[in-house]
Amino acid sequence: MTTSIQFDNSYGRLPGEFYTRQHPVAVAEPRLVRLNRSLADSLGIDPDWLSSKAGCLLLAGNSLPAEADPLACVYAGDQFGRFNPKLGDGRALLIGEVIAQDGERYDLQLKGSGKTPYSRGGDGRSPLGPVLREFIVSEAMHALGVPTTRSLAAVCSGESVFRQEALPGAVLCRVARSHIRFGTVQFFAACENFSAVKQLVEYVIDRHYPESRTADNPVHALFKAVIKQQAKLIASWQLVGFIHGVMNTDNMLLSGETVDYGPCAFMDAFRADAVFSSIDHGGRYAYRNQPGIAHWNLGRLLQAALPLLDHKSEAGLNLAQGLLDEFEPAFSDAYTSGLGAKFGLEETQQGDIDLTSEFLVLLSREQGDFTLAFRRLADLVAPESEEPNVGELFEFSEAYQSWLKRWKARSASDSRDPRSRQRAMYAVNPSFIPRNHLIEAAIHAAVTENDFGRFHSLVDVLSDPFSYRPQLAGYAMAPRQEEVVHQTFCGT
Repeated sequence: MTTSIQFDNSYGRLPGEFYTRQHPVAVAEPRLVRLNRSLADSLGIDPDWLSSKAGCLLLAGNSLPAEADPLACVYAGDQFGRFNPKLGDGRALLIGEVIAQDGERYDLQLKGSGKTPYSRGGDGRSPLGPVLREFIVSEAMHALGVPTTRSLAAVCSGESVFRQEALPGAVLCRVARSHIRFGTVQFFAACENFSAVKQLVEYVIDRHYPESRTADNPVHALFKAVIKQQAKLIASWQLVGFIHGVMNTDNMLLSGETVDYGPCAFMDAFRADAVFSSIDHGGRYAYRNQPGIAHWNLGRLLQAALPLLDHKSEAGLNLAQGLLDEFEPAFSDAYTSGLGAKFGLEETQQGDIDLTSEFLVLLSREQGDFTLAFRRLADLVAPESEEPNVGELFEFSEAYQSWLKRWKARSASDSRDPRSRQRAMYAVNPSFIPRNHLIEAAIHAAVTENDFGRFHSLVDVLSDPFSYRPQLAGYAMAPRQEEVVHQTFCGT
């Protein structure tokens, strides 16, 4: 275990047009809020050293080792359907890459590290609130089994950040398999720099999809794999009731991880048209629209890479369309399989789609809690079980009784015994999710009272989302009417 960070950087070996080299802007009084010790361990970094003064200075960006290679990466993006040809890391720096204990390569990025050439008039800093939100939600997503970037550390800066008011500042150290975005490809395509597009695609193949290298058409194989990853990712969002809130192409990673937890939210009451983001006025990124938006984003990505698929435009278009057509069945397979598991249905039978769809219609009509309803189904599979259950937090009303009879009859037709089925359902239906009102309460206490107790407790509870503990019922229950959060904010 190293007492520093042993960087092994590769993105910085690409040409300078991919980024701007610069150091973070030091903060006044860095103070460690929370270190993700288990993540540090998995990265091969000594958590005791990271929590020391020297480690805190690194996590804040005040002092980097010579082996670090801080870069602000350039990219473009379709933002709410409108193309912006030049974006980039406006308040973040990729400080380097590490080879983790599992042999995989990971980026370490500092968010809130100061102005860059891509800040577009911003201050390059982050308020404390968005840093805590990303820490909470990204680590919860990891525990839920959703592919995601992760949070290594949150550090208070000792400085104020000015938005509508003065707010305490902070820096987040984010970990990702890489930060290469759909918009990275789009940037160079918009510049008609297809040499750079080719270099980037070759890099992505080597770093993320090396099996594509042996295919007859490695570029085609790469995007086939990317589409499959995205289909699985979006299905996993839908299955836990997660709404990203800002699915611009600059917020989609080629590695297939969830990134940029700005105006994101988990649903309480189920609504297919749920929107929380304060900037999504038209509902473009509503819960039910996420699969379609992912499909649209992939189309923009393939459009940017057309000349690499085939130098003949018509042939390239045909290949791209063929690839794009693979998204819907891949998403449907992943979602249908995952939904069946949530209902405890081991093998698909005729009528299952109608049965599961009717439940979601009922849930929407009754404004039932998405997470608790599925967890309660798991309780009812083996009601004689002595496992703690959420019956005191959620019970099905009379409106569900006819459906429940049909579901129980369908469940009984599977070969598994009820207890085995219940264990399988508990493993995919969480008791604890990062509910909006709990996140807001934790942020409010930290920002206004310098009290991080709620933040730490929430992160701890969410690290084990599938095991219900009655003594933690307050973290599982739906919000009271006065606690409901109707809007979330980007935080930039």
